[in-house]
Amino acid sequence: MSRKVSLYEEAKYILATDVGSTTTKARYFEKKDDSYRYIVSGEAPTTVEAPFEDVTMGVRNAVREVEELINRRLLRENGIICPRKDGEGVDIYVTTSSAGGGLQMIVGGLVKTMTAESAERAALGAGSIVMDVLAVNDPRPFFKKIERIRSLRPDMILLAGGTDGGDIRQVVELAELIDTAEPKARLGIGYELPIVFAGNKDAQKDIRNLLEEKYALKIVENLRPTLEIENTSPSRSAVHELFMEHVMSHAPGYNKLMKWTDVDIMPTPAGEGMMMQLIAKTFNKNVLGVGLGGATTNVYSVVRLFERDRSSNIRFVRTVSANLGMSYSISNVMKETGIKNIMRWIIFDIDEPIVSSRLRNKMIRPTTIPQTIEDLMIEHAVAREALRLGLQHHRSLARGLKGVKKERDIGDFFLEAEEESYIDMMNIDVIAGTGGLLSHAPRRSQTILILTDAFQPEGVTLMFQDSVFMMPHLGVLSTVHEHAAWEIFDKDCLVRLGTIIAPKGLAKEGEHVVTVSLKKPDGEEVTKSLNFGQIFSISLEERKKAKVIINPSKKFDVGKGPGHTLQTEVEGGVVGVVIDARGRPLFIPENTTERRKKLINWFTSLNAYPETILDN
Repeated sequence: MSRKVSLYEEAKYILATDVGSTTTKARYFEKKDDSYRYIVSGEAPTTVEAPFEDVTMGVRNAVREVEELINRRLLRENGIICPRKDGEGVDIYVTTSSAGGGLQMIVGGLVKTMTAESAERAALGAGSIVMDVLAVNDPRPFFKKIERIRSLRPDMILLAGGTDGGDIRQVVELAELIDTAEPKARLGIGYELPIVFAGNKDAQKDIRNLLEEKYALKIVENLRPTLEIENTSPSRSAVHELFMEHVMSHAPGYNKLMKWTDVDIMPTPAGEGMMMQLIAKTFNKNVLGVGLGGATTNVYSVVRLFERDRSSNIRFVRTVSANLGMSYSISNVMKETGIKNIMRWIIFDIDEPIVSSRLRNKMIRPTTIPQTIEDLMIEHAVAREALRLGLQHHRSLARGLKGVKKERDIGDFFLEAEEESYIDMMNIDVIAGTGGLLSHAPRRSQTILILTDAFQPEGVTLMFQDSVFMMPHLGVLSTVHEHAAWEIFDKDCLVRLGTIIAPKGLAKEGEHVVTVSLKKPDGEEVTKSLNFGQIFSISLEERKKAKVIINPSKKFDVGKGPGHTLQTEVEGGVVGVVIDARGRPLFIPENTTERRKKLINWFTSLNAYPETILDN
């Protein structure tokens, strides 16, 4: 970075771009009346592929739209005018990118559930798509692994394995597997494939001898120096550095784009993850976030671990489900979940083959948007399943370290078997959603229902939505000007949907579940009792807070144990305070008539869809 970070604090004009796989988006911000605000946007087709093969052309076109809207010159012949001069240009220019499929990696380790899993977490945290995970205990035959490596053509490989001071033989064997396969990079044979080695430090000399001549090898600190410690930061930093130095510099036009900004270009998912972490930091809450895209579903968690784990700290985990998306991958969602799971969210009469055909057409024409309310509800049904499967995948990686010997105290004897994942919905304070379908839903109540039905929050959970899909832009901005990034996000991007109060438990239809007494800031008091299967919303404006007393029945828990009262404060939102007495896990009747009646009641209670479709 050529300028000092502290100089950014005086910035008045800010430009951020995101070079997406199909669209390049430009966002322009200004400081007005001592407050940073979002002003305008510009968009243009991404120009990474033939006939243009120069991403800066798309960036120029998007920025040119911004110039016309603000009547201020931002472009010069060799890039963005930054820093500003003579009333032209901006003080900060930052950009993210996922063009060309983003960063695609292979990772490897000795044991699939230990060092290989740590390598996968590190790669995902750096904003990559993990194409395959290799391990010594991988059941695939040696030749099958070689075939797989040769066929994938990754951008980079992250190789881990072994604790410091341990046996190096198997670590070297894993490197020999890579060397034998002779993987070719996605960007062509003239490109030197980067390999990051983050394994046993005693194996570094042998790894150099094997790989240094053929590949762009970078050796960093061990991912798992001991079984009890996972050290992903050096690996993530190395991945990002090599991504800039080798991958981005070889992509069409990126060598020019890198000269336009003195802030490193960040993978789009990494920028999104930065904002999820900033939400957790600002509110000091456990956060579960999701980016529901056209090709992938990214799930993020920022969770403070429990004291009993002897490592009370904050864990950030990102997972990407590369085959779960709402346009390019929509048929894969149907394949993964099954058509019946999609049909269970649809209230009108329609045959399964027709739904399947509509989803296949969406995959063929990924940029189309729903033209009827029926099409919209079908896409919302798919979104619920994509999110559910994405969270299921996330739980498999968001867990404690395998192979660790844990000290136990007397309290642990009262616990059942240790859970695979530390994602406990009762301890999630905030759920945040972004992505085209969530951000552009016609009604905010649709978004909160989709997120609630898919993730099934428990206890008391605040629900957020990115209204204009600016998380990646603001994430990379936060690395140099956190205050500006948060101020823009909070005032112009973040929609507070409301708070979900969801007792955990199951009961028979009609049984009493919970009574909620809410006192609004103006003194008005509202008391509502709900039976099993009901959902209800109490109006409470955005940024307004209210005190609540939650009295669950003996079968239900809101965070204090079954039947115990919880007194707390909740925040309002566009949808208000939603009391969800439908039970956890969410119960959906199998009988078609009963199921549709139940769905209509839920949708009507939150005014989620037009009455005309619900009445029919």
